Amino acid sequence: NGTHPTKPTMMLGASGGIGQPLSLLLKNSPLVGELSLFDIAHTPGVAADLSHIETRAHVTGYMGPDQLNAALKGCDVVVIPAGVPRKPGMTRDDLFNTNATIVATLADAVARNCPEAMICIIANPVNSTIPITSEVMKKYGVYNPNRVFGVTTLDIVRANAFVAELKGLDPARVNVPVIGGHAGKTIIPLISQATPKVEFPADQLSALTARIQDAGTEVVKAKAGAGSATLSMAYAGARFTFSVLDAMNGKEGVVECAYVRSEETECKYFSTPLLLGKHGIEKNLGLGKLSAFEENLVADAIGELKGSIKKGEDFVANMK
Repeated sequence: NGTHPTKPTMMLGASGGIGQPLSLLLKNSPLVGELSLFDIAHTPGVAADLSHIETRAHVTGYMGPDQLNAALKGCDVVVIPAGVPRKPGMTRDDLFNTNATIVATLADAVARNCPEAMICIIANPVNSTIPITSEVMKKYGVYNPNRVFGVTTLDIVRANAFVAELKGLDPARVNVPVIGGHAGKTIIPLISQATPKVEFPADQLSALTARIQDAGTEVVKAKAGAGSATLSMAYAGARFTFSVLDAMNGKEGVVECAYVRSEETECKYFSTPLLLGKHGIEKNLGLGKLSAFEENLVADAIGELKGSIKKGEDFVANMK
């Protein structure tokens, strides 16, 4: 019917620090006709609150494990910011045990209820939660590597903001591809491929790269125990979701970086720029031409990435 052109966009973890502002951004978008929100607590309140906003997205809230299946029925995009955030001194990998279980449970429900959906995973550690999601989908025989995305968009958003700040540019016009993974040294900004073209002396380039890689920790420290990046992550999650929806609606030339099943390096999963289409990934655009500095960053990242991928796969293999 004309009022809700898309099937529901589903948010799993809608009441949390990322979930609430991300829900607001999705509710605010004309691309979203149906917005379904799920969490283990507070969802009816969040849904009621959002439903008063004068935009056309129809909001439904679901709460608790017994409503999870109903929440997911027929969804075409599922965004998963669920899980626990980092506290000071924690790495993203320290979240593994808690978040691996949460993501595996949610992926299981997606596999059973909306196996064709585009799945956008925000829950950290993304380097492992994407392999977990993929392996769970495989168990049900419904895995489609073109529809499972690790949302690394915040790395690109940060790179754009930091480069713009250093060069006095409008950040909305800056585009820095970021490849690899979504933790520490696996985050590889390709400053040499930035548009507009920018150049930095070696020491400044090295400091800028380190800042992009450690930007999440910068926020964790600044929040001093009150969580991790939520507002910037919600913005980045919305940006990626809108790109997926635009591409599904037939918009041409939509490109976003994301962490996906990949043949571009010796890692089974790797983030690179992707051309998105109606059915998810239309074409992996690969790493492109790297500078010597960037080639070294890639070489340095491979070992850690492989370890994180194996850890995710092993988790599903050993699940009861």
